[in-house]
Amino acid sequence: MGKPLEFWFEFASTYSYLSATRIEDACAEAGVPLIWRSFLLGPVFGAQGMTDSPFNMFPVKGAYMWTDIARCCSDLGLPFAKPSSFPRGSLLAARIAAAHLDAPWVGAFVRAVYHANFAEDRDISDDDVIATLLNEIGLDAAPVLAAATAPEGKALLRRATEEALERGVFGAPSFVVDGALFWGNDRLEQALDHARAS
Repeated sequence: MGKPLEFWFEFASTYSYLSATRIEDACAEAGVPLIWRSFLLGPVFGAQGMTDSPFNMFPVKGAYMWTDIARCCSDLGLPFAKPSSFPRGSLLAARIAAAHLDAPWVGAFVRAVYHANFAEDRDISDDDVIATLLNEIGLDAAPVLAAATAPEGKALLRRATEEALERGVFGAPSFVVDGALFWGNDRLEQALDHARAS
């Protein structure tokens, strides 16, 4: 079995949507253990002197990104609807993922949130939407939400974001294998190759 692959993702990240939909199967096929790592891009961008998504700060880059995401989704057979608000707040979803990284349902939850945001244009910053998504994947939302919003749950996401900064993660999606950083959806296969060879 290969070295574990850490998948650092942010629910507002367009390219993380592409990775999230395929990473679980890709890791299983490669025999590479997957570690889900939820974090927030806002503090990471802030540490780089940015006050918004670079896709909003640089309109030409943003226009290209939306065209590219639509093209990539078509290539992967993924539904896509440009969100009416971007980037959407994802604090509660990120806290849930950070507080339940080892839960057997975390992959299903992550994919459900990305699908809601980038395929259905649902407002993932709305607590009721997140509760509904938890119910839709067969969970009782109340205890999951309680764990994520308790002081201990909030601290987990805060620490994860601090760790991302300390380890040089500067964007999402990022993959870390044995200390080596790979950034971008198009680097997933390279990260998997590194994990198998390690």
